[in-house]
Amino acid sequence: KSHCMPVTTTDLRIVGSQPLLTPASLARDLPLPDSSAEFIQESRRTIERILQGLDPRLLVIVGPCSIHDAAAALDYAAQFKEATASLRDALFPVMRVYFEKPRSVTGWKGLINDPDLDGSFRINKGLHMARELLLQIAAMGLPAASEFLDTTFGQFYAELVSFGTIGARTVESQIHRELASGLSMPVGIKNRTDGNVKVAVDALRAARHSHWFPSLTHEGAPAILQSSGNDQSYLILRGGNVSGTNYDSDAVAKSVALLREAELPESVIIDCSHGNSGGEPARQADVIHSVIGQLKEGNRAIRGVMLESHLQGGRQKPENKPLIYGRSITDACLSLEETVPLLQSLAETVRFSLNSA
Repeated sequence: KSHCMPVTTTDLRIVGSQPLLTPASLARDLPLPDSSAEFIQESRRTIERILQGLDPRLLVIVGPCSIHDAAAALDYAAQFKEATASLRDALFPVMRVYFEKPRSVTGWKGLINDPDLDGSFRINKGLHMARELLLQIAAMGLPAASEFLDTTFGQFYAELVSFGTIGARTVESQIHRELASGLSMPVGIKNRTDGNVKVAVDALRAARHSHWFPSLTHEGAPAILQSSGNDQSYLILRGGNVSGTNYDSDAVAKSVALLREAELPESVIIDCSHGNSGGEPARQADVIHSVIGQLKEGNRAIRGVMLESHLQGGRQKPENKPLIYGRSITDACLSLEETVPLLQSLAETVRFSLNSA
């Protein structure tokens, strides 16, 4: 009588595992103070009013491509807040605080996935660092924007985010559209990497509907959640590698026509980086100057801009040691020194429009 070994068909390519902490345990370690919760709630309402056209200021989402150094990010936050304090009558500054980096093939995946930049993937440490940083930025009185890439990580820090985004690589993903439908903050959805805007409009329509989808509870248990739909979801134009840029007046008008046809708010945010800058940080200034021209001509559909900016301009490779303080290790950024005059010009344009109204 022969004895056969049992056949295994599960986890054949899984070579390791780590326990994942729960959102509730992280929140107990790093609780959100009532004062910061009130600030975040009010920031979300202000962003909603701007994107609805009820607040005449321009939303400006500015900061590093991706956070890799919490100390430099806090330094940037303090300097950014100080530099924009006199512009708040015309602009509503929000810091770009992105913890996950979508990769076309491979590469460093962001602070949460690999906080030590060494391939050790200490994700629990990364989640702790991300939440702590957001708490510190909120305590400064500065709203934060972040992209939701992994569909479970948001449970660990979403209550600290004033504006969320769904990126160009995940805009067609059904699970990200479902995620957007349940997020508690206004959400911007980008056009696809090739420049296709129609898929982003479809995503906006989907995000505004109720969905059932699997996720985690705050206690870390798997659950099926039902969303109410997110009626505060808006289009971000970021250019494309096939279509080219889409920030000029003709491109904006075409996008607005798509929104109108879909009976969506005729409100857009211009991403000055990515496909609109061709990966060249200095070309972000060209996008800003185009936006200024359109605002002067009376364009009321443009209600926000996004800029990639850090303490120092350019980029460096993450494997370089020692790393240069305050310089991006992902997309090349403008320096904060180069960024501030662009924001001042935007503020002057908004003030002129307000005084002419």
